[in-house]
Formats: sequence, structure tokens, C-alpha cells
Amino acid sequence: MGGPPGRSLLAVVLAGVLALAGCAGSGGTPPGPTTAAPTPSPSAGSPSGAPASPAAPVAPRVVATDLDVPWGLAFLPDGSALVTLRDRGEVVRLVDGEKPRTVGTVPGVAPTGEGGLLGIAVSPTFAQDGRVFVYLSAAGENRVLRMHLDGDSLTPDTVILSGIPRGTFHNGGRLAFGPDGDLYVTTGDAGVRAHAQDLDSLGGKILRIDQDGHPAPGNPFPGSPAWTLGHRNVQGIAWDGAGRMYASEFGQDTWDELNLITPGSNYGWPVVEGRGGAPRFVDPLVQWPTDDASPSGIAVLDDAVYLAALRGQSLWRVPVPGGVAGRPERLLDGTYGRLRDVAVDPAGHDLWLLTSNTFRGQPRPGDDKVVVLDPASL
Repeated sequence: MGGPPGRSLLAVVLAGVLALAGCAGSGGTPPGPTTAAPTPSPSAGSPSGAPASPAAPVAPRVVATDLDVPWGLAFLPDGSALVTLRDRGEVVRLVDGEKPRTVGTVPGVAPTGEGGLLGIAVSPTFAQDGRVFVYLSAAGENRVLRMHLDGDSLTPDTVILSGIPRGTFHNGGRLAFGPDGDLYVTTGDAGVRAHAQDLDSLGGKILRIDQDGHPAPGNPFPGSPAWTLGHRNVQGIAWDGAGRMYASEFGQDTWDELNLITPGSNYGWPVVEGRGGAPRFVDPLVQWPTDDASPSGIAVLDDAVYLAALRGQSLWRVPVPGGVAGRPERLLDGTYGRLRDVAVDPAGHDLWLLTSNTFRGQPRPGDDKVVVLDPASL
């Protein structure tokens, strides 16, 4: 999705925790929550008992430039990052202060339309197994491939999940390991709306599998990798410190969404876009007009969800204390153009952003790039 950033005011916020899987209220919009400022406690390092001054925000820095359609980012235990290049089918390794270096080319990538080499995830037991997982669009399907990284050499192992519908558009593609150690896979409807409500299809779902591609124990639909259904095109997933899962979703013409994900729930597509519809559908926590968002990758830091917006050319910050959405804040409006992904660094302090201006955007000098931000500077 392209075009200039939308200028409309903030979209409707639905506050409230979705406590039951598969259902949600669809009444009016309650006012956004307010929180009292915490009372500062005396600092042990301050002789006067006054709180110590917070550290000054660090200015943004660019750690990589001239990347060709970067799409996904995942961190290794040493703090370096792996980034997928969608159209090249390559994975590059980024070390802050060094030039990016290619560690491998993924076999079978067919980069047409919105397909190509998409998401990437690093095994939570990487130190023992060296495993890296990628989501790719092959000629006739989307699939998940397990690979092995040894030093700067990334080699294929085996396809662990195949048969995910692919299309010119709506290929999903985000991979992430959850707090439970299982691998979550987001898929799109591939342009066939019926996929999203069909449990016999892998399209239009969030899937949960083990590292061999089998449905993870405890999935809500026996024998199925499906975790949730009724999605059009999920492109971002992340968890907060309490283990609550969030997902961003592209709408069609009306509403983009931030959803609180609960197992077995149905998020309504194609019957409903945004809030409303039958009681069996879960309403989004937040919805935006599509001009303002087109949300891709997301990250959670300090009780807030950060959403990288493509068409909206912004970074949205949504407070979610206790899983309840507060008032979204639009950041970096137009500063870096289209944003494809955002991730929290291993130290839990900085945000890493991937721009996406070499695809459907207006490239600027150095695009596409990876920018590291201190959230306190936003």
C-alpha cells in the first residue's frame, strides 16, 4: 500500500480486555483509560533523597543503508540482527557500526507482488541448535523453512510447513517465537476471502507450531496448527510482559486493526472489517482509517504497542496497560517514510525500525535503512 500519510484524526479506540476467546462486545466506545502518575521514590544514589535525573534521550542513529526491500528482522543472542531482503531472497547480518554482510540466500523464493522472503525468527535455544526460521513465497505456495546459522553461513535444513496459500497480495508472513517457546506464523487470505473462515485452509490465520512444523500441544482446534482465524492479512505479532499477544492487521478499504489475540478466537474477516458484526467475532482494540496506518510489524515495550505503518508513514504508540488500549499517539509522521517493521533490541531499551520506501514508496538518500531509536526521544 502506498501514497502520502493520512491526516485524519485518530481512529476509534475500543477499550476493554477481551476476556473470553471467540467473543467480544460491540456496543459503544467507552472513554479511553487514564492512569495516575506514579509517585517517585527516593533514589538510593541521591544523598538528598530526591529522585535522580533520568538519562538524556539518545539521538536516533542509522545502522544500515541501501537495503533492497528489507522485510523482517530478528535478533541473535549476541545482539546482532538478521534482516530479510524480500526480493533478493537474501538474509543479511547487521552489527551496529559495521557494514551489513550477507549470510545466506534462501532457496525457492519467488518474489512477485507482495511475496518473496518475508518473516524471520531465531530459535529461543539458538545457542544449542543454531536454528533460524524464515517464511517465504515459493512459486505456488507460502512455506516455513528451517535453516542453520554457523558463524556467517546460513544454510537450509528442511521445510517444516507448506501449503500456505499465496497470492499476489495478502501473504501474511510474520514469524515469532512466543513466551511458550512455540513458533507463531501469520498468514493472509491470499486474495481468497473464504480462506479466512475455513479451518481446512492455512490462509487467513495465526498458526502455532513446534520447531518441526507440527501443531503445538494445546492448540484450540484438535489436529490443526490454527491458533486464531478470520484474518485478512496479519503482518505483526508481539507479546507484553504478562504474555498477552497482540497482532496488527491490514483492512481493506475502511479499518486497519490492532487486536488482542486469544486462542480459538474469530476476528471476523471477511464478514466484518473493524468493529461490529456477530457476537462470535472479536472486536479490535484499536481501529484506524486505512490511510492512517496499514500497520505492518509491531513491538511491545513498557506497556505500549508500537506499530510500523506503511501507508500511514508513521510509528503508532498505543498504551496497553493490563491489555486495555489507551489513546494512540502518532510518532515520526513522515520522518522516515513507510515503515515495515519495528523490534525491541535484546537489552529491552531501543527500537529498531525498517523503512520500506524502495517498494511502493519514494526512496530517499540511503533508503532503505535500519534506524535505532531511544523511545524517550520520540
